[in-house]
Amino acid sequence: MMSVFAWILGSVVFTSLLSLIGVISLSVGKRRLHSFLLLFVAFASGSLLAAAFIHLIPEAEAEIGSAASRAVLAGIIAFFIFEKFIHWHHCGKEECDVRPVAYLNLVADGIHNFIDGVIIAAAYMMNVPVGVVTTIAILLHEIPQEFGDFSVLIHSGMETRKALTYNFISATSAVLGALLGYFFLGSLESMIPYALAVAAGGFIYIATADLMPELHKHGSARRMVEQSAALILGVLVLMASFHAVDAGHSHGDWEVMSDDAHIHHQEGGTAFDQGHDSGGHGDSGHVR
Repeated sequence: MMSVFAWILGSVVFTSLLSLIGVISLSVGKRRLHSFLLLFVAFASGSLLAAAFIHLIPEAEAEIGSAASRAVLAGIIAFFIFEKFIHWHHCGKEECDVRPVAYLNLVADGIHNFIDGVIIAAAYMMNVPVGVVTTIAILLHEIPQEFGDFSVLIHSGMETRKALTYNFISATSAVLGALLGYFFLGSLESMIPYALAVAAGGFIYIATADLMPELHKHGSARRMVEQSAALILGVLVLMASFHAVDAGHSHGDWEVMSDDAHIHHQEGGTAFDQGHDSGGHGDSGHVR
């Protein structure tokens, strides 16, 4: 029988492997890939905005209220400064081989994946069925988002294999999040809502300051319609995945209790409340 730790590790490793979804592009010719790339960038813009406004910000606001808005603003400013620094440090007056937005995207996605790892660990420490449901929920919204992230890296000038490698490294932050969540969940509890909001600010900045302006450079009527449709599709796919997760949770209206931990579904989200006293895993945790 697998231990809880094995379930956690297996789930986050499997989730991280989703970042390699871009490997399908290796079977597509480079010219053909680039002909569709702007549509994928438009899709990525929509999925990033949906992830920020429909998922990350509401989750943060549910925990820290109006402080979430300030953290989002701080995230936008921080990513602007970070992009300026990358451009100054690596590019100077020359054109970058890989545009700074690639690294911004990797950082923002790394923060998001780290938090997903913490949430997966918290869920499995409730019990295995809850952990499995939570992992599936995360997989549902990670599939389209990872595809969009890979498209951003390619459009920013990265070679395909390098983009696959960097995207996978960013995704493995989920493993670090799961390990820290397993051993130190109580200590991480108060920081998670702020990290969610900062990641949301990063996603908003990347979509609006880097990706969407790129779409305006290609102004034919046909491209405008195609790119607008792809952007809206990115929003709808992410919305559908979040809706499916919420429906799956509320369908059972479940509440699972154990001697020292419980998880309950609340209107508008799922809350993890935990207290455990074995193995030095921390006193309590609450991950929304």
